[in-house]
Amino acid sequence: MSAEIGIPPHLRITDGKNFRLSSIDTHDKLGREKLTSRTRIRDCVDRMAVLQGRLAAYASNGILVVLQGMDAAGKDGAVRHAFSGLNPAGVRVTSFKAPGPVEKRHDDLWRIHVAMPSRGEIGIFNRSHYEDVLIERVHPDMVRARGLDPDAPGFWENRLEDLRNFETYLTRQNILVVKLFLHISPQKQRKRLLKRLDQPEKRWKFDPSDLAERQLWPAYTQAYEEAIRATATPEAPWYIIPADRKWLTRVMVAEALLATLESLHLKEPSVDFSPALKAAQKALLKDGHN
Repeated sequence: MSAEIGIPPHLRITDGKNFRLSSIDTHDKLGREKLTSRTRIRDCVDRMAVLQGRLAAYASNGILVVLQGMDAAGKDGAVRHAFSGLNPAGVRVTSFKAPGPVEKRHDDLWRIHVAMPSRGEIGIFNRSHYEDVLIERVHPDMVRARGLDPDAPGFWENRLEDLRNFETYLTRQNILVVKLFLHISPQKQRKRLLKRLDQPEKRWKFDPSDLAERQLWPAYTQAYEEAIRATATPEAPWYIIPADRKWLTRVMVAEALLATLESLHLKEPSVDFSPALKAAQKALLKDGHN
C-alpha cells in the first residue's frame, strides 16, 4: 500500500514501552475524507475476498483479529462493514461475554482455544482473552469469584506475560494475531449512548451498567495501557484506531486485515491437471449428454 493509505506507522505498536493512549487523538481524520474512505473500504473488501480464497486454498496460515474498545467504540459496526464481503464459510466471529459456570472452572484461556481459527480461516474476537486483564482488573472481585487472588504479588504481570507467550505460541503455529484497539473519547461515547436511548430500535443495546462503567474510565484507560505495553510485539502488534469517526474506524480495520493478508504473499494457487481431474472432467462432460 502507498504512504497515503493504510495504517500510519505511529498507530502500529510493536514495542509498548512508555506507551500512552493520550498520545493518540481519538478524533484524528489521519488526512482521510469520508467519501473517499467509502470507496477505499469497498476496494479493501474486494481485495480481501481474493486473498481469503487463497488463504483457504493453501491452509497454511490462519488469522486472528482481536477487537477491543470501550462500549460504543464501534466494534460491531467494524465487523459488519470491514468483513462484509468475505466468504462467511471461512470467517468466524466470537463475542466473549462474562465467563459462565463451566468456564469459571477452567483456566483463563480454555474458552479461547475452543474459538481459535484453524489454518485457512479468519477468526474475529469481538472482545477477547484481554477481558481477563481489563474488566477483571477493574473489577477484581470477579477474579476472587473464580478462586484466584488478584492481590498476590505479580498476579497481573503474570497474566499479561501469559497472554504475550500465548500469542507467541500462536504465531509459531502460523496463526497471525492482529490486535485492534478502537480508541474512543468519553465525549463521543456519551453521544453514542444517548443516541441508543433516543432510537427505539437501538435501546436493546443499552445497559444501565454502562453508566457505572463510564465512571471507571481512568481505571480502564490504565488497564488498557498496561496491557498494550506488556503485549505489543512485532509478531503480534497492537493497532490503535481513532474511533470517534465511525467511517474512519471501519476503513482502518479493513486496511489492517488487508495488510495482514498481503504480508503472506499468497500467489494464486495452481493445481496440476492430474489424471483424476481429467477423469472427473470427462465424466461431467459425458453426464451432460445424458
